Amino acid sequence: MTIKKTITIGANTTHPLTVNRLGYGTMQLPGEHVWGEPANRTEALQILRTASESGINFLDTADYYGEDVTNRLIAEALYPYAEDLVICTKVGAKRGKDKSWQVYDRPENLRTSIENNLRTLKKDRIQLVHFRVMPGTDTPFEESVHAMFEMQKEGKILHVGLSNVNAEELNTALGMGDVASVENAFGYAQRTSFNLYGQEVRGLQEVMDICVKHSIPMIPFFSLHSSLPESRNKISVIAAKYKTTPAQINLAWLLHVNPLILPIPGTSKLKHFKENSRALHLELSAEDMEFLG
Repeated sequence: MTIKKTITIGANTTHPLTVNRLGYGTMQLPGEHVWGEPANRTEALQILRTASESGINFLDTADYYGEDVTNRLIAEALYPYAEDLVICTKVGAKRGKDKSWQVYDRPENLRTSIENNLRTLKKDRIQLVHFRVMPGTDTPFEESVHAMFEMQKEGKILHVGLSNVNAEELNTALGMGDVASVENAFGYAQRTSFNLYGQEVRGLQEVMDICVKHSIPMIPFFSLHSSLPESRNKISVIAAKYKTTPAQINLAWLLHVNPLILPIPGTSKLKHFKENSRALHLELSAEDMEFLG
């Protein structure tokens, strides 16, 4: 099966962004628990530069990774940026000094986060920003989303997306403006919502029909997360068939299962980054996809 090698964000807008259909997620670059400087700063910078050199032109980040660590690494490694590089960030959360993940989704909070991302990334406008929903927040969803669209009108954001969103929230946002992309948890062995460290993590499968109906690109996080051992056995069979790694088959499955999916696998190891990147060139057959299910 031949896969689509590019994807367009905001395809029906006046500012479409076409990127190669394998991005890089920076969440694993900071230290333990996504906090502090990288264990190997030189390798982290090398991964970012290698990504750019190898044609990856979509980076996913957030100012609460670190804090601010991944944004600063991106700027250090790649600024001034290539014209085709799309940097996507997230707002709606922050980190406590105890390394906790906290809600930060009031309109004034979102504005502070956007200004911080602009500063640390050295940009005048961010091409794509996901509002990260933190279930259990006291802030009305519509209030947060309205603030995002207001900053889009001001020119601080080019495209607005949603992350960790459920179907009701996605439909609500679609009634308020253009939703450029959705970033939820999704992988071969974990497709629906689950709890992690006491937090609800929303699955992409539960909003996929809405995204397909509206041609909204889907950006899966935790794409290599697995809680179904029996599913991994099938992945291992296909990996052995192609003499490749299970991670590569996981990513190849994502690329084949829906052309609207833009995988962003993350790693802090250059070796694993290069292995993951090869998934874009791995073509699975229809029989492989039927076997994997």
